[in-house]
Parts: sequence; structure tokens; C-alpha cells
Amino acid sequence: MTSSAAVEMNGTLTLVLPDGATREVPMGTLPRDVVASIGPRLLLASYAVAVDDEVQDLMTPLRKGGSFVVITDKDPRALPVLRHSGAHILATAVRRLRPEAKIGFGPAIDDGFYYDFEVDTPFTPDDLEAFEAEMVKVAAEKLPFVREEVTQAEALVRFSNDPLKLERLADFEGTDEIISTYTDGPFVDLCRGPHVQDTSYLKHFKLLSTAGAYWRGDEKRQMLQRIYATAFLKKDELEAHLHQLTEAKRRDHRVLGKQLDLFMFHHFAPGAVFWTERGTSIVNELNGYLRELQRDGYAEIKTPLLYNKALWEVSGHWGKYRENMFLVLDKETGEHDFSLKPMNCPSHYLMYSAKKHSYRELPLRYNTYDVLHRNEVSGALSGLTRVRQFQQDDCHIFLMESQIADEVKRLTDFILNYYNTFGLTANLKFATRPEQRIGTDEMWDAAEGALRQALEATGLPYTLKAGDGAFYGPKIDFDVTDSIGRHWQLGTIQLDYSNPERFDLTYTGEDNHAHRPVIIHRAVSGSFERFIAILIEHFAGAFPVWLAPEQVRVLPIADDFRAHAERVTRALRDAGIRAHLDVRNETLNYRIRDGETMKVPYMAVIGKREAEANTLAVRERGTGNKQEVVPVSEFIARVTGEIRSRALPSQGVAE
Repeated sequence: MTSSAAVEMNGTLTLVLPDGATREVPMGTLPRDVVASIGPRLLLASYAVAVDDEVQDLMTPLRKGGSFVVITDKDPRALPVLRHSGAHILATAVRRLRPEAKIGFGPAIDDGFYYDFEVDTPFTPDDLEAFEAEMVKVAAEKLPFVREEVTQAEALVRFSNDPLKLERLADFEGTDEIISTYTDGPFVDLCRGPHVQDTSYLKHFKLLSTAGAYWRGDEKRQMLQRIYATAFLKKDELEAHLHQLTEAKRRDHRVLGKQLDLFMFHHFAPGAVFWTERGTSIVNELNGYLRELQRDGYAEIKTPLLYNKALWEVSGHWGKYRENMFLVLDKETGEHDFSLKPMNCPSHYLMYSAKKHSYRELPLRYNTYDVLHRNEVSGALSGLTRVRQFQQDDCHIFLMESQIADEVKRLTDFILNYYNTFGLTANLKFATRPEQRIGTDEMWDAAEGALRQALEATGLPYTLKAGDGAFYGPKIDFDVTDSIGRHWQLGTIQLDYSNPERFDLTYTGEDNHAHRPVIIHRAVSGSFERFIAILIEHFAGAFPVWLAPEQVRVLPIADDFRAHAERVTRALRDAGIRAHLDVRNETLNYRIRDGETMKVPYMAVIGKREAEANTLAVRERGTGNKQEVVPVSEFIARVTGEIRSRALPSQGVAE
């Protein structure tokens, strides 16, 4: 019997266990009673259950039948339940120590949980330490999570001293949503759940930081204090995560970017990057590498930055994306009828439609590195990872339906090989239609079917991201893992049946009739700004030679060897190597330490012996004080070879 065959008759629910056995239970039965009937040991190990894949805790009455799976610590769905419970326990601890704190929301998030509080004075590190100690006590007390379903009137009385909860309760007016509360000891919270059975399940956790957060994400509302925390099912998993956080802090691109003199920001241009000479060299190298890879089969174009709103009305952005666009006032109409482009797509459609095209030209691939602007709120701006002005390695491919599978295979190989150059690995995710979208259901059916078939034809594994597609089409996302195990969503392949219709794009087929192409939107790095931030942290600033802003630093021991050092530096530069001559009036040890701080791949020391023999005492980054004396010509060949091959650092990417 399958879950779809489960029936509800006369208030009786049919539950189908993983082994195919069934249980007939009255509607409203608590899952804990069902689990206990299977076995008391299983009940002790239970974090929650899944009924027809919908997770609920053991204290929430069953209201439907279907497949019935007990969630233990071997099931990944246990962790969000534990973390949500951790947020409740955090609020319990805070209210014990700061009874005046008003409580907001406390959800589980990807890497932990948080809880928002309204207090008169911000929390301090000492407060976090005290809250964490109190959470240990709450967990040790093994307080059961008691769930109660209440009427709105009862809830209004219960939370009369919590204005944030009262506001949330107002959202329920006129709805049939069940209002539930959870209590552990004297603390009660308005919450849907799910929660674990009692507080003792929370064993391996850590409070991480506190930050300001606007109530309900509205910058016009009051500022709350948000406490971020994490929790894991096992101690070693927590320790690994905390190590990752320590590494991430050490590698913070905002700190390293300043230390390595790569970029800056200024309040006169919020959210826009000023690239220094050193940072610009990285941008140029990435651009150059992509241009090299796209030399054949791609047409690089540039299009304007400013457009009339009519373009965005055709594309659908004016109605669905306008709040994220920088609008420009038209002096003639007195209205904000123009916008800086937030993406390249519509301008590429205009380029395509300006000429007639034959099926023989397809696939036609337009790529660009144009600057884009998106009106991010100031509070969301963060280093290079969240900016207002950025560049994308963007590509739009116009092709026939019959070419989709071959093109998707070509693009996945292209993107994965590009990441491999940097020692990055990627997992693929298939994202389907979102709730807010353009185009008919029939169009989406065709697009999703074609893209899924093309993805499966590559033979690569993937996971499903239901409802996470672009508003105009389904997509394949590339989830990249860096050297310390963090995940970043970077590249994308998006299949678009909608915009060829909206922009009336055509090509002449073999039958000499007009046909509609489809479009693939493709990005590899996402934005160069964010990709460079990831690379800075991935390499901890110790870039491979080909990407390093300064590849070799030449260090004469004394002024007597300056002339020879200048000739060596010139020879290095003539070979295409970014070499810098350091003749500052500082000791050699100071200049070497500075080169190490700047993470220069090679330092070439020149003394009397090296000047006479035309050799260099080479110090390679990451090898300590080890020096290797090599002829200048041999060293040049070595470095240029690493540049040509784009070799990864010999000490690995996790330096």
C-alpha cells in the first residue's frame, strides 16, 4: 500500500511505515504514541516524524494519513528540528537572565539558528557567555516541550506583555491557521514547531555573535538584537564547523583585500568597488582567461547601460523587479522613465533582433563583461559579496530546441573545467518554476522537460530545487565548495522559452519559414566581485602564480647590486611576469617579511654571488626560509611555465 492510497474514513488515518506495514489510528493521535507502539527505544531516539514527507514533531496531532517515517539522528531532517528547538532554548535562557527582553522570531537557518530580542541596551560578549551557560542549565533540566493549541483570544492574553508576538498574532485574524504555543518550564513561545521532545536533546551548540536586525526586516521599524548560534547532532561536527568559522574569519576578503591592497570602498559611491592596480590585475586576468576560453564560437559584445522603461516592460522586469533597479528621471516627462540595466538579457535580445538569422548560425552565443547596477539596500551591502555595481561574465545563447542537449553538455563541461582551474568543485542543482513567474504552464512544462532531459543526458548527478527557478525559466545552478568546505552558488544555465515570445525573436529554418529560438542564459563566475571575494578566501590571499597581482619580488641585498637587480626585473617583465623591484631603505629581513605578508609567490634575492653568476636565491611562498639558487633564465622559464599552465599553488589551496 502506498502513501497515495492512504485514506481517511470516519476519522481514522492510515499510516504506512517504511517496511510497508500500516497503522490505523484516530485522527488527532499524537505521533509519539505511534512511535511508542513501534518500540520504546525508537521513541527515545526520535527527533520528529515525516508524514507524506512533511516534517512535524511528536507533540503535534496527526491530521492526515500517508507515509510515516520516524526521524532520528541518522536523518538529515533532524538537524533543522534540533536547531529550531535550540532557538527556543536560547529565548528561555535570555528571559531567565533578562526578563524584560521582548521576544521576536527564532528560526533555524542553513548553518544554525538565531533569535531576535527587543532590549534597551545591546547585548555584549559577556551577555552571550552568560546566555550560553544558562542554555546548558536549561538543557540539563530536561524540560519537555509542551505543545498547546489555543484560540486567538487565549493567545492575546498569554502574550499581552510581548508586543512583537501580539503583532504576529494580528496576522492570524480572519484565517483558519492553527495557533500553537510551546512551553519549557515557565517560558512560553508562540510557535508552529517542530521541536524535539525535551531540552536535553540540545548538547552540542555555540552562541556565535550578536547583531542589529530590523523587526520583520523593515528598515523603518525598530532595531532588535539578534543572537546568532549554531548546533549540531555530534560534537565533532560542531568542532569542525567552529574551525571553519575561525578559518573564514582568518580569510575574510574584506581584511585581506585591505592587507593585500586589492580594493577599497568610499561613501561617495556606496556599494561600488574601487579596484587598485593590484586588484585590477586580478580582474584583467580573469577576463583574459575567459576571453581565451571563448575565443572560438562566441561573439563578445557591449551594450548601453541606460534604457527606457519600455524595454523593461517588455521583458517583465518593470513589473517584477523595478524596486531593485536604479531609476533615472526623464527631464522631459518628469517621471523615472529610465533605468540603469540590472542585467544584460534584454539588451542582447535587441542585438539579436536587429538582424535576420538563419538556422545555420545557431547556436549564436553573445558574451559580455558589461557593468550592471542593482539597488541593494545599504544594510545588505557587504564587501565584494553584496554590491550595487558589478560585472558578470554573462552569455546568452540563441539556439534551436534540437540543440539544447548538446549545448547544455558543452556548457556544463565549460563551467566545471573553469572551476577546476581554481581547485573548486561543484554540485549541480535543478531549479523548477517559482510561484512568481511569466509564461504559460505549457511553456514551463516544455522548458522544464527539455532542461531536465539535457541535464540527465550529461550523466552528472544533481539535486532538485523545487520552486527556485528564474521568473522566466528553469535553471541548473552550480553549487561550489571552497577549500574550507563552504558552499557558494555561482554559475547558472537557465533555459528561457518566454522571452523569445515577448521579444518576437525568430530565425529562418531549413524550410525557409520563421521559427522561434530558445534562449540559454549562462554565467560562470556570477559576478567578478563576488567571485574574487570567494577566491581571496579560498586561497587565503595566496593566489596561484598566474593570478597573483605581484608574481615575483626582486630583493637586492644592498645598493651595490641594484643595477643588476634592475636588469633582472626588466628581464622578468619582458617575459610577461609581474615583477616588482624592492629597493627600499629597509633591512633585507624586513623586506622579506613584507613580501610574505603580501603573499608574493616568489622572492628573488640578489647578493654578490648571484650578481656575478647571474643567478637568483629564490624563496618560494609557503616553504619557510628555504632558498634555492637558480640561473635567471631557468627561473624565468619556471615562472612562465606556471603562468601558462595556470598551476595551482604547490602548497595547496588551503594555505
